[in-house]
Amino acid sequence: MNRPHDRKADELRAVTIQPGFTVNPQGSVLMTCGRTMVLCTAMVEDKTPSFLKGTGEGWVTAEYSLLPASTDTRSPREASRGKITGRTSEIQRLIGRSLRAVVDMTALGERTIWLDCDVLQADGGTRTAAITGAFVALCLAAWELKQQGVIRDFPVRDYLAAVSVGILQATPLLDLEYVEDSVADVDMNIVMTGAGKYVEIQGTAEAAPFDRAELDALLALGEAGIRRLMELQRAALGEEIHHAIIDCQS
Repeated sequence: MNRPHDRKADELRAVTIQPGFTVNPQGSVLMTCGRTMVLCTAMVEDKTPSFLKGTGEGWVTAEYSLLPASTDTRSPREASRGKITGRTSEIQRLIGRSLRAVVDMTALGERTIWLDCDVLQADGGTRTAAITGAFVALCLAAWELKQQGVIRDFPVRDYLAAVSVGILQATPLLDLEYVEDSVADVDMNIVMTGAGKYVEIQGTAEAAPFDRAELDALLALGEAGIRRLMELQRAALGEEIHHAIIDCQS
């Protein structure tokens, strides 16, 4: 099948990860995947949720939002409605638990890292872009804590990235943009660690059920795409932080 911009079935959109995009957070990244753009920031708070007080452990959590002009029709701010939607709640919980999968909470100490993921422009794959970008922002914030002597050990134990896959016109595809995602027969999001372990697989037959062979093809596509995203994460973080992550695994 012909994809937009003549992409191959196993080809990611053009991806850029721009660290240090804003100055106030300890970590910030502008994550761009094709026309999808997500600003991911990490800020440290010197307290933990009440259920962790006195445990010596920290916490990592996330908030996610679509800015009003991120879609072709204005999306009203959820604050104006008085509550977040179920979709927003589900996505920010996904981001938080994905990132917690690769963080040593004891090494972080009794503090919280907040990841705020604001979608500036949405063209499919916003949640996966948010996870991939938030990981870099998290590492930058954790590195600043270590450099300042606030923590002794770097708390990020492995890489983490996410990507969407799907089936359209009987063809497994990597990294769907909106025009593909909106009509896909199968839609799936995959979150993986650098060690190749799955943190989450969200897969739905939107139009037609899929079989085991198709599932295996989607997982293989997703893993290959995530490996490429991790190469870009490594380049954005630099070798010093990369080695700090690798050293945590030994």
